Amino acid sequence: MLINLMNRCLTMSRLSKFCGAMALSLALLFNGGQLKAQDSSATAGGGAAAAAPASGGGGDAEKGKSLFTNNCAQCHAVTDEKVVGPGLKGIEERAPSKDWLHKWIRNSSAVIASGDAYANQVFNANGKVQMSSFPNLSDADIDGILAYIDQANKPATAGPTSTPGNANTAGVSQPGGATAGSPSELFTVVLVALLVVMLLVLGVLLVIVTILSKAVTPVTVDGTQTTSSFGQRLKDGLSSAFNNSTLRSIVIWLFILVATKETFDGAYSIGIQQGYAPKQPIAYSHKLHAGQYKIDCNYCHTGVNKGKSATIPSANICMNCHGVIKKESPEIQKIYTAIEQNRPIEWIRVHNLPDLAYFNHAQHVNVGNVQCQTCHGEIEKMEVVEQRSSLTMGWCIDCHRKTEVNTKDNAYYDKLVALHRKESKEPLKVANIGGLECSKCHY
Repeated sequence: MLINLMNRCLTMSRLSKFCGAMALSLALLFNGGQLKAQDSSATAGGGAAAAAPASGGGGDAEKGKSLFTNNCAQCHAVTDEKVVGPGLKGIEERAPSKDWLHKWIRNSSAVIASGDAYANQVFNANGKVQMSSFPNLSDADIDGILAYIDQANKPATAGPTSTPGNANTAGVSQPGGATAGSPSELFTVVLVALLVVMLLVLGVLLVIVTILSKAVTPVTVDGTQTTSSFGQRLKDGLSSAFNNSTLRSIVIWLFILVATKETFDGAYSIGIQQGYAPKQPIAYSHKLHAGQYKIDCNYCHTGVNKGKSATIPSANICMNCHGVIKKESPEIQKIYTAIEQNRPIEWIRVHNLPDLAYFNHAQHVNVGNVQCQTCHGEIEKMEVVEQRSSLTMGWCIDCHRKTEVNTKDNAYYDKLVALHRKESKEPLKVANIGGLECSKCHY
């Protein structure tokens, strides 16, 4: 009987391994299908990218994108959408000439004052809002901006099978990361197959447990197996465990260790506001302004490049745009009310270091080239701003230990780099130039 029981268990074990192998094979098949789909999508995308020109209209579109973001995005969109000024799609076709556009962008006031008919027409059609002048932009800079606008409005193509109005063909990625064709169907098939395999494995395990439980059930004198209720077996097991002194000691020590750890974690978290996201007096969406409209952080937080504090934007910065657009919005009306009553908007501070710690935004952003997202998280995706980082001393020190100093084309660091290379082959880190000294942050 014992040999038969072992044979049955061995058979069940082999079946379980076979089911596991099936699951692994299906998973590998699915991953391979995904990789092939991604490769084909990347190939199609790469071919389209290779076929598309890097710039249009004789300008550098990449440089133009940066110039547009820093100078134009606050008031204009590259599409037909009107922000403060009109949308710029097709601007070269609408304007009298490219030379006219150069003059208009450098000094629109002078072009209007000259009596130019088209300039006055544009000025009047947009509520007589005066456009900022950009005398420092060269012809190449303006051509780059125009090239970027033209490139941004070109429809995406996906090879010879793409048709107008249908960008998601020939392996082009669709929303959600799926691609047209077989990959999504393969995912469904594999998902169902894995579910079936999991059910088979579960059934095998249940059979094994049943066989083993019958094998260990005590036998009476007359050869019959005794049975007891689940409740009785559970009660007997708990009673036996409670009377075991070793098990009691283990449980008590585990409780003490967990309680001690939780106490220390709670003590270390005092004063840490990670995840803090207060409701502001005026609903302001960074997701809309910094994300969708791509307004540069420096436009509103004017002190970030030259001072200790990034500064909270004043009401007049808001009015640069909202003096013209969205004036009827209830939230914008709160700004008007604050201005009329000559009182500040009582914004609630989100990131607040203790007074004993010194932090300088200009030192990190302007000199260290640290991006806002490094400390504040993906601010351009936040509807309501929250504190993403812990901002603890350990967090700052860890950053100083890992961050390399940007010494390229900066003669200030030449001697420090030379001295550091004598001692180590590792790159120069912030920690190597005094980034861990107490007096750097505590004064």
